[in-house]
Amino acid sequence: MILKTERICLRPVIFSDIKIIHELLSLFEIDEFNTSGIPSSMIETEDLVLAWLTLQSEIPCKKYIFVIENLMQEFLGLILINIGKPKYSNAEISYKIFPKYWNNGFATEAVKVVLDFCFNQLKLDRITAGCATENIASAKVLEKSGFLKEGHGRKILPIRDQWFDNFEYAILEEDYFKIQ
Repeated sequence: MILKTERICLRPVIFSDIKIIHELLSLFEIDEFNTSGIPSSMIETEDLVLAWLTLQSEIPCKKYIFVIENLMQEFLGLILINIGKPKYSNAEISYKIFPKYWNNGFATEAVKVVLDFCFNQLKLDRITAGCATENIASAKVLEKSGFLKEGHGRKILPIRDQWFDNFEYAILEEDYFKIQ
């Protein structure tokens, strides 16, 4: 499955993406607000990507992992959709973009195309996302995409052996269609 806009293409992650994914996940700027930490080796990244590939192949799919590319097929980052329990008709999204592509609207554009996929194709009712309270850029991406801040979790994110606060965001199907 490929999702496109005028400037970006989202395609499923493939095995040959391991090296660039390792590069992305190994950057301090990416790890600054990331609970999973920097991978200790290429083997750890390979194991992660292999697990993703397995999850992507399940029917029904419970996790979508997309590579974000520009029209020149340059790897910009990743965006993930974690589908919740079917009864709840929800999902959580997360994303990571190479710092050299920050402040160009790519993250917002990727989130918006994923929301379209979630609400129009997957027929979900609620999409959530969270970000560390210090991660102002990610909060702006979510707000520009139509998410509403629903909560503030105190010291719930384990990042680099410290506890950080988290903002919880959500967008409902009805909110999404009101802003379209």
